Amino acid sequence: MRSEMSDADLLAAHVAGDPEAFGVLVARHRDRLWAVALRTCGDPETAADGLQDALVAAFRRAGSFRGDAAVTTWLHRVVVNACLDRLRAAQVRRAEPLPEDLDDLAEVRRGPRATPAHAVDPAERTVAEEQRARVQEALAELPPAQRAAVVLVDMEGYPVAEVAQILDCAEGTVKSRCSRARARLAVLLADVLDVSDEPVPASAAVPQVVGNPATDPLVSGMATRGPPPASPPTFD
Repeated sequence: MRSEMSDADLLAAHVAGDPEAFGVLVARHRDRLWAVALRTCGDPETAADGLQDALVAAFRRAGSFRGDAAVTTWLHRVVVNACLDRLRAAQVRRAEPLPEDLDDLAEVRRGPRATPAHAVDPAERTVAEEQRARVQEALAELPPAQRAAVVLVDMEGYPVAEVAQILDCAEGTVKSRCSRARARLAVLLADVLDVSDEPVPASAAVPQVVGNPATDPLVSGMATRGPPPASPPTFD
């Protein structure tokens, strides 16, 4: 069954002409890819467009995958590059702000499929929503390269070595970008994180995600427009 195939086997099957293999591969990792796209772009519309660009590119260029990295690393590289291309294209425009109405934001975040296991204190939820919104706004203030590095390392929990592969740069460059991003975020989020002089990683305000989550990542609920469908794109 395709669901039991490895990522590499699914990609190879897609290249060989299997019409369903790519959809299975995307469905397996779409939540994580969407979280990275949204946090990198800082805007749901731009993130959705960037992710769609990436999936189309991956669908078309799967035959160029050399197998010198994990398939997930390759997919994340395609997604990050597509999102950075979108950001560069829109460099003259500021990202659209997140909704200011926290009640609306919470309702969007919960979504139709959310099934909380226990009741959450409304005051605590409001504070958490406000903090996450502030973190996303602070991320939007970072240069795209720093934002991509800190999102992948501090928020998505990838090792520096793998992030270097995703971003196609040296490990030292990843560490340097993360360091500068953390320092900037510590200033922008000082009142939220209650810090003094020590830089605090963005992960202090946004939970890390380790592995592909079984449920929708919390950040994805910020968007009224979610990730593109898991099925492969079609072309004329």
